[in-house]
Amino acid sequence: MAQPVTTEPVTVVVTRQVKPGREAAYEAWLTRLLAAAADLPGYLGTTVQRPAAGGRTYTSIFRFATVEDLRRFEDSDLRRAALREVVDLVEADARWDRLTGLELWFTPPPGTVVPQPSRFRMALVMIAVVFGLVFSIGRLVALALPTAPLPVRLLTTITIEVFLMTYVLMPRLTRWLARWIYPAHR
Repeated sequence: MAQPVTTEPVTVVVTRQVKPGREAAYEAWLTRLLAAAADLPGYLGTTVQRPAAGGRTYTSIFRFATVEDLRRFEDSDLRRAALREVVDLVEADARWDRLTGLELWFTPPPGTVVPQPSRFRMALVMIAVVFGLVFSIGRLVALALPTAPLPVRLLTTITIEVFLMTYVLMPRLTRWLARWIYPAHR
């Protein structure tokens, strides 16, 4: 199924089961891949969740600035070579889950702990956005509906603010501030 073109950041969650005794070789492979990926256009970073003691399941969370940047990586010689090299280290094909924009905040894949933005930085962004919206939209609604009951004005204000945050502001802010909100962990 074709993915829609979007300018929002995209996150790919890759889960692999490493063959017993091949963990060190897999770690070396992963280190080489991440070092090479650092030079890719639109690459924002990767978080690696290593298996719990006794486990062999690795989860790598790759972030790209746009779906187009991800597609360039997916079609790259780097990826093709990496997939040829890893085949002897893992038990099966990797599971890939692709998430864009705010999907990551609301619907992480089952069983995957997806790294959230820095809580403090996210709080700063939300304070700025909510203050700006409450101040501006609240005043505009009060001017547009001066005789409406307070609950009607409040509902109108909240509805406008939520739609603006969901469809206009947060997708753009997520993209523009991605490197700051989601510091790269390698």
